[in-house]
Amino acid sequence: MKDQGDNRKRLASLLDEVSVHEEVHRTLVEGVEVARISKPVPRAPVVYEPKILIVGQGRKRAYLGGEVYRYDAYNYLVLSVPMPAECETEASPEEPLLLLAINVEPTMLGEMMLELDEPPPPVGPTPRGISSTPMTEELGGAVIRLLECLKSPLDSRMLGRQTVREVVYRVLQGEQGGALRALASRDEHLSRIARVLRHVHAEYARPLGVEELARKGGMSVAAFHHYFKLVTASSPLQYLKRVRLDHAKRLMAHDGYNAGTAARAVGYESPSQFSREFKRLFGMTPVEEAEQTRARLVAG
Repeated sequence: MKDQGDNRKRLASLLDEVSVHEEVHRTLVEGVEVARISKPVPRAPVVYEPKILIVGQGRKRAYLGGEVYRYDAYNYLVLSVPMPAECETEASPEEPLLLLAINVEPTMLGEMMLELDEPPPPVGPTPRGISSTPMTEELGGAVIRLLECLKSPLDSRMLGRQTVREVVYRVLQGEQGGALRALASRDEHLSRIARVLRHVHAEYARPLGVEELARKGGMSVAAFHHYFKLVTASSPLQYLKRVRLDHAKRLMAHDGYNAGTAARAVGYESPSQFSREFKRLFGMTPVEEAEQTRARLVAG
């Protein structure tokens, strides 16, 4: 019988086989990506998407609300909602970071909860939308089967989605499955906050007040503030600002926007305020960020 150490070696070896390109890239299975990062990335702001992140080699750390969430060959990360945080990566050309990312899909979670047909758990504290959890032998085995699928286009097409289901089921049944269970239940506070976050990510470019967001979540303003902070470790307006600045950075990096057009595109009326807040978050002005991006593109 294989032990956890054998599982870890096999998982890392398979990820090395399927992560053939640098950076993040899609696979033939819907909702599944793999990544190879061959150099360290210093701590910097990011906006995580709702995903299950499994590392075969290397280490990453997420920083949020005074907590550190480590994910490596021994621990995986679960994000049930979009989450602004800071992240750093330990990697090298000799030992690149190898990572598997699986989208968290509320529809799949809801179907699983119906099939499990369990009595509702006792009401506990609303979970934060991020957690780091020790890898289990059962989850490791399911991940290995998914990576084996990814090696074959036919296996990916015929078996990929059901193997993703197995991985998600193992996470759902795991130590930190509570956040995913709460997301699948429409009456939970986490589910309401998740609905508001989807609204923020869709409408970030227009004025969004706390009252409107609280109504969207079906809560009083006071309750909304309380549960929003529990789930995201941020206030609603801080969260909105992070989402806007992150989108602006992407527009400048990938679509060639200058600082003024990026600021307007994400809802800023004052370019000077945009520049100040951008520099406070990313450590450089929008112009400096655009110049660095252009230099990276020229360097290939």
